[in-house]
Amino acid sequence: MSQQSKINAPKSVSGPVTWLDDRTGLANLANKKFLRKVFPDHWSFMLGEIALWSFVILLLTGVFLTFWFKPSMAEVEYHGSYELLRGLHMSDAYSSTLDISFDVRAGLLMRQVHHWAAILFIAAMMVHMLRILFTGAFRKPREINYVIGSLLLMLGILEGFAGYSLPDDLLSGTGLRIAEGLIRSVPVVGTYTSFFAFGGEFPGDDMIPRLYMLHILLIPGLLIALVTAHLVLLYYHKHTQWPGPGRTNRNVVGEPFLPIYTAKAGGFFFIIFGVTSLMGALLQINPVWKYGPYNPSEVTAGSQPDWYMGIAEGLLRIMPGWETEVFGYTLSWNVLLPGVVAPGVLFTIALLYPFIEQWITGDKREHHLLQRPRNAPSRTAFIVSLMTVYGLLWFAGGNDIIALKFDLDLNWITRFMRVLIFIGPPIAFIITKRICLGLQRADRERALHGFETGIIMRAPSGEYTERHAPLSSTETWKLVSHEQYDRPELEPAVDENGVANPASRRSRLRSKVWAFWYDDDVTNVSREELEEAHSHTDGHHRAEGTEVEGADEPSELEPKH
Repeated sequence: MSQQSKINAPKSVSGPVTWLDDRTGLANLANKKFLRKVFPDHWSFMLGEIALWSFVILLLTGVFLTFWFKPSMAEVEYHGSYELLRGLHMSDAYSSTLDISFDVRAGLLMRQVHHWAAILFIAAMMVHMLRILFTGAFRKPREINYVIGSLLLMLGILEGFAGYSLPDDLLSGTGLRIAEGLIRSVPVVGTYTSFFAFGGEFPGDDMIPRLYMLHILLIPGLLIALVTAHLVLLYYHKHTQWPGPGRTNRNVVGEPFLPIYTAKAGGFFFIIFGVTSLMGALLQINPVWKYGPYNPSEVTAGSQPDWYMGIAEGLLRIMPGWETEVFGYTLSWNVLLPGVVAPGVLFTIALLYPFIEQWITGDKREHHLLQRPRNAPSRTAFIVSLMTVYGLLWFAGGNDIIALKFDLDLNWITRFMRVLIFIGPPIAFIITKRICLGLQRADRERALHGFETGIIMRAPSGEYTERHAPLSSTETWKLVSHEQYDRPELEPAVDENGVANPASRRSRLRSKVWAFWYDDDVTNVSREELEEAHSHTDGHHRAEGTEVEGADEPSELEPKH
């Protein structure tokens, strides 16, 4: 190669890059600190990534499906490849879904990958949210980001419901019929809202087109905006990390965003894409051709919604048939309470929990280190009790399948679940809190007395003791570093002028809630206790060593493993 060609070779590559950089400033971007942003490495942090990459897969497969799906409720006669349904009258939406499944190349694969990715998306968000709650990652300054994550979960559930309602088969139509009943149960405005949503009397002609616009445009747009805000706040606040050597509230120990974290995240995306593709290829989900077109006079036997709707399904099935007549109007408490009020209350509690705990503790400090769930016993127990509610309602939502498969009485299952939904969560709360407190006591003992070496020593008096060795400073710090909160001071009942203090009642309420939440916590090990325990352990070991050396008979101090 000539000298001139060597000079020109880099220019042929750098020319377009320089042109782009002059107009976008990408070169300067590489020098900025956010490309060297440090991210900690722990398996639990990948839960959020699973949700993110599942959402990307949903967008990709969803674009493919929009080319062939027809969001219309116009009646057509089916003449497609599925012989068992030929000649039947059905909506254009259902007919196009069958065409995608049987006549479009890779259509069924894309449908099933899309559905599995939706289920994985919501599951990952839910588990990610549990991780945030269990570890205290929602504390200041991440309250807003927690609220954004909660809204993402709610929108994801709504997006999933809209998506599996689009095919207009008998199963999805049954779900829409239930949704229509929930809307109608709202006093005063329910009937008008139902007519507006469905374009008239159920099933109407407008619901599928409107759901389609929600599913491919409005809700995805909101999801993309909230995901972007979620990631921006994650960058701004920096990532939380587990306590460990060199990790404080002022730093992050991990790997830089570019190139290490980027390479890992990219590889993780392809793993998730591969797994969902494998599931879509091998595991059947939502075979709409088995259900047939929707008919308002029919209901699918043994119909079950996607798993994330189990809470509403279970509530509806175990609720007694309570109704009230008021001025000639019927209030359907058996639908309104379980289908509208109860889910709203549960989501509101989950949404406001960071602010509720902050009010109880009065803690306004910033927190970037995560908590071990055992070190927040009441919070951990409360979350487990909510999980118990969800699990029981999920179980109740399949009471007909359980009765059929296990040859049990359906009514007795329903009555049993009505009782268990009230006694199960408190039992789960008590058991979980006892377990956490027991683990706290075990950590305290381990920090003070070290770990058991398995060496049994016999003293001259004949007493047997097990030798303990002190923990490493890193392990000790991990066990004793968790923070505890002081009981809030009570406001005086009257001020200095003898006037009743309105803050006194709130102060007493807060103090009682604090006592219920934190009074049973095991006291953390103080520095003085730790130094005394270590000096005692060292002295005890030295004394044992002296006895060994001064023993008249070798058998007086025998190690036994």
